[in-house]
Amino acid sequence: MKKLITRSCEEIMTTVYKPIEFVIDGLIAQGLYILAGAPKVGKSWLALDMCLSIAKGEKILGLKTSQGTALYLCLEDSYARIQNRLYELTDEPTEMLYFSVMSDPIGGGLEEQIEGFMSEHRDLKIVFIDTLQMVRSDTDSSYGSDYKDLSVLKALADKLEIAIIVVHHTRKCKDIDPFNMISGSTGISGCVDGSMVLVETKRGSRNAKLYCVGRDIENAEINL
Repeated sequence: MKKLITRSCEEIMTTVYKPIEFVIDGLIAQGLYILAGAPKVGKSWLALDMCLSIAKGEKILGLKTSQGTALYLCLEDSYARIQNRLYELTDEPTEMLYFSVMSDPIGGGLEEQIEGFMSEHRDLKIVFIDTLQMVRSDTDSSYGSDYKDLSVLKALADKLEIAIIVVHHTRKCKDIDPFNMISGSTGISGCVDGSMVLVETKRGSRNAKLYCVGRDIENAEINL
């Protein structure tokens, strides 16, 4: 039996720890996050806008960003579709934003692929995985399965000291608490450091609200 490793209250209170680094000020810190929303609500557009802003060191949603390399795994898209979206958002390309339309699954090589990418891009700040279902090898959505898969990505984010954002879907049913609409079990919300749910005020209105909650951020509702 391994001895339990502990630290005293005094030791913790007198130790100088590295401060939390935000990739998007007050919204996304180092760790694992979920970005959920209904199909075609604009999750991928928001993810791409965030990636571009971080790569260029520009503000996003009125918030400052920490400039660095961004990696976007667009696993449900083609490079042609990515190109069209990029031209909708910017006329100036950046060498600090990278895309891939294929990856290995969680536990089947994905972690090594991200670590390998970071070994070539030491200033990597954020990785978007679009979508969660595309990197899961198990169709089981029980609490244990959800928590197990997300904990692998959580451990990777902590190890590399980066932010990993997993794009996911919401249920069709409405709920007073938007975070209850995240598809799957509560194991998803329980494992991640923060959750963001994008809800369109009225279908087709192009107006939405981004609900945010997390361990290191203030609860927020951002109009888009």
